[in-house]
Amino acid sequence: MAPSSNKPHAARRGQGIFLLLSSVSLLLAFPAAARAQQPADYFRQNCMSCHTIGGGRITGPDLKEVTQRKDRAWLTQFLQNPKVVMDSGDAYALQLQQEARGVVMPTVPGMTPDVARALLDFIDAESKLPKSQFAGLTITDRPFTSVDVAAGRNLFLGKRPLANGGPSCVSCHTLGTIGALGGGRLGPDLTRVYERLGGRKSVGTWLMAPATPTMQAVFRKTPLQSDEILPLLAAIEDAASKGRQADSSAQVNFFLLGFGGMMLGLAVLGTLWRGRFQAVRRPLVRGEERGAR
Repeated sequence: MAPSSNKPHAARRGQGIFLLLSSVSLLLAFPAAARAQQPADYFRQNCMSCHTIGGGRITGPDLKEVTQRKDRAWLTQFLQNPKVVMDSGDAYALQLQQEARGVVMPTVPGMTPDVARALLDFIDAESKLPKSQFAGLTITDRPFTSVDVAAGRNLFLGKRPLANGGPSCVSCHTLGTIGALGGGRLGPDLTRVYERLGGRKSVGTWLMAPATPTMQAVFRKTPLQSDEILPLLAAIEDAASKGRQADSSAQVNFFLLGFGGMMLGLAVLGTLWRGRFQAVRRPLVRGEERGAR
């Protein structure tokens, strides 16, 4: 009986060893695929809002064939902490800052020497393609019409919902052309964003791939569509051309409107309550008068 009772146990042990070996094989194979995918995701989330690969300058330089312009050791060091390299007085780093209109590249989250080298390998590979997936957003340079501006305002204000379900811009931002109450204050006023980022293409790329942690968290799964970016650019460009920074009195107007509504509500409630109080008191007083007689 003992030999037969050991057979199921041996079979189960053999199956366990097979599953273990299979799992190890998958784990060994998975990192290679992950490493191949990771640089693209990393570039999309952290670099795409300021750089293209073969699409020309945005805020930062075009990174196509960047390793042919500067050696890898320097680039690896710069990617890990751009400000330190600039503060050291490095001539090439200061030239990059000047060309970016004084914008200092921030330290990118999770940037290590290994990540920097993998990112440079990825940029090299993308540079050799006829057209990189990160060549940037193609945006028309035609003048925007009043129809474009109106459509953009509707999207900005949430009158037309975003196709993928993202929140409207006014939830966090304001423009100088959206009225006395303005918009949200979590994000910056976008009236002058054309000046800060350097034009239509830069702002459009930012909308397509926002780099701030808050916007990434919100729009990673609900990105803007290309037919939404263009009218939003029209509304932003219209505000920039009119040159009206959102009025700081918008917050005061909002407070006064809220305070006035509260006082009106209290006045109405006071009137109703006074009538209710008298309706209870008068019968009691009359009853007492009758009893006294």
